[in-house]
Amino acid sequence: MKSKYLSFGFVLFVLIIWVSNANASMLENKILQANSYYTSAKYDSAAALYQSVVDAGYESSGLYYNLGNAYFKLREMPLAILYFEKAKKLAPADEDILKNLEVANTLLVDKIEKMPELFFKNWWNAFYNLFNAEAWAWISIWLLLISLTSVFFYITSSRLWLRKTGFFSAILFSILTIVSFGLASQRYYYTKQVNEAIIFVPTITVKSSPGSSSVDLFVLHEGTKVRLMDEVVGWNKIKIANGSIGWLPNDSFKGI
Repeated sequence: MKSKYLSFGFVLFVLIIWVSNANASMLENKILQANSYYTSAKYDSAAALYQSVVDAGYESSGLYYNLGNAYFKLREMPLAILYFEKAKKLAPADEDILKNLEVANTLLVDKIEKMPELFFKNWWNAFYNLFNAEAWAWISIWLLLISLTSVFFYITSSRLWLRKTGFFSAILFSILTIVSFGLASQRYYYTKQVNEAIIFVPTITVKSSPGSSSVDLFVLHEGTKVRLMDEVVGWNKIKIANGSIGWLPNDSFKGI
């Protein structure tokens, strides 16, 4: 009886692996076909195929970037900016993504000046965005290995200078390991949470409170990026780059 269950489990495992590989191969073929469509200037067909891969649950900075480019060629700016922003979340230092996102933003109606930030916050953001979550995770692993190596030299070495070097190196690299691991965790959490969005209606008035009868504050247009701050039924409190705050209905934007 046990061997029968084991055989069934093995067959089920092989079947799951086979289905997963088949799905991966199918998605890869769709991406290759979409690339071909894009090269041939068939941007609508390329966008449809890229979108089908995204809808299937696959994500990567390259896929989002290509989809953003296809929508940009179709002059669908809100969708182009949405997927450039999604690509930026996964690859924050990619120059091509940043450049195309900047170009797309210049075509928007709203020209919102960003609030100046303190210099040390700009430095921290630049450092934080140097790598994605996976890269920070690998850095933390290498730093941990160096820390353990330093501890090994501290414990095993008979020479005083080598023991001192191992001791202080272990402390330094342990601190760096904790910092890099924290950055990896934070970046991973940031890529999974939805705290920013893109406006997807041509024109909308931001309200002073969650309700259509509340006071009008200012007007936003499609493609503008907002920060999501709080939510009540059907409404979300938002903040734009210049610091202005108000409320928008949830069906007026799509989360990044």
